[in-house]
Amino acid sequence: MSRTDMPRPKPGVMDIAAYVPGRETAHGVAKVHKLSSNESPLGPSPKVAEALAARNADLAIYPDGSAHVLRDAIGRAHGLNPANILCGNGSDELLGLLCQTYLTPGDEGLFTEHGFLVYKIQIMAAGATPVSVPDTDLTTDVDAILAAVTDKTRIVFLANPNNPTGTYIPVSEVRRLHAGLPGDVVLVLDAAYAEYVRRNDYEAGIELVSANPNVVMTRTFSKIHGLAGLRIGWMYAHEAIIDACNRVRGPFNVNALAITAGAAAIGDRAHVERAVEHNEEWLGRVCEALETLGLRATPSVGNFVLIHFPAEAGKTAADADEYLSQRGFILRRVAGYGLPDALRMTIGSEEANLGVMDALKGFMA
Repeated sequence: MSRTDMPRPKPGVMDIAAYVPGRETAHGVAKVHKLSSNESPLGPSPKVAEALAARNADLAIYPDGSAHVLRDAIGRAHGLNPANILCGNGSDELLGLLCQTYLTPGDEGLFTEHGFLVYKIQIMAAGATPVSVPDTDLTTDVDAILAAVTDKTRIVFLANPNNPTGTYIPVSEVRRLHAGLPGDVVLVLDAAYAEYVRRNDYEAGIELVSANPNVVMTRTFSKIHGLAGLRIGWMYAHEAIIDACNRVRGPFNVNALAITAGAAAIGDRAHVERAVEHNEEWLGRVCEALETLGLRATPSVGNFVLIHFPAEAGKTAADADEYLSQRGFILRRVAGYGLPDALRMTIGSEEANLGVMDALKGFMA
């Protein structure tokens, strides 16, 4: 056996492009508005602080490994059986668990070309082959996905709504996608932004999961619930999938404070509605302002908007990013998503939204 003088990662690991999160700071700026990570400008429910203050936490004791308090709260909020719910350290962990559980070398995992970068990372980490499927007009193309399915396909990731485009497909198209997949392919519906969607033809995936053993819906507390710092995600799936993933996950993957905070947050429907109302108002106002400035925005149903910039020197997305960051507004570069001409802007506070529009007015002048 040949040996080396240092450990080497298994084949394929160094081919993975590491995920780069949105920037948080801007040098030389007194006040920074971070609009790069789709975080809630309203923050968490006041009930979260109350619940954490009332909890006599003994941090020397492990948390409940089954997160039953959180799973029960999610079940009550959505009318689901807690036995079909698995909680994780953010939905990112759950996406990884699904790949580790259902993919082996030689298998293929599908995702859309402008889909969440973590899909490709987790597919490759499991030793499988990532397959990117073209979008049509920055929107998921069901026919293209079905055409890409082979006998090696084992998992399909669908972000609906999609990040960073903000587009979605109606439930009729999601059902058509599922109907066209073999029964042994896992369809993962990533509904991280579901609470923001106000369209009659949209469903997050609960009904489809309830009726089929090969569909999984993932959700997060990082967006509408304002708990990104605690990293809480959950998935709803057939008991067989939950059982398999439970055998792979770490035994205490959700910390005690996250369990308490999540249970309090999901029970505060009024706070969720306030967050939705704020987003509805400012998403419309921001898009209208962008149009006035001569900038194109992809119609979004999430809490962010994809802003497209011209190829003209001095007016590109890179130029805009530099201009805005110098003034304390941090947006998300999305070149890694195949969108070099665009920036993604989180819908923030009134001050942040108005500030960005004012800064872009100066940039486009």
